[in-house]
Amino acid sequence: MPSKDLFLKRVYEIVNELKIPLIDERVFNRFDVSESRYPIVCIFKFDEDESVIRGFLGLAEYFHTIIYKLKNSFYIPYGGQLYKLIS
Repeated sequence: MPSKDLFLKRVYEIVNELKIPLIDERVFNRFDVSESRYPIVCIFKFDEDESVIRGFLGLAEYFHTIIYKLKNSFYIPYGGQLYKLIS
């Protein structure tokens, strides 16, 4: 299985397991992220290590917020910070 497919599959599996709300292209009409508007942008990069995904999703649990999916990236905007998960 290609890395991108494995990445997306694992994120969705863990999101369902942890019951974290996720908004993706099926739900919204338009969503844009302007990283330049955030003074802090923290990027998590998946390299076949599931702990990166769990760490990212743990932030959503900790902040009690939702996750946005745009193309092949996931975002958690929180205050003046933006957390991004890429593969």
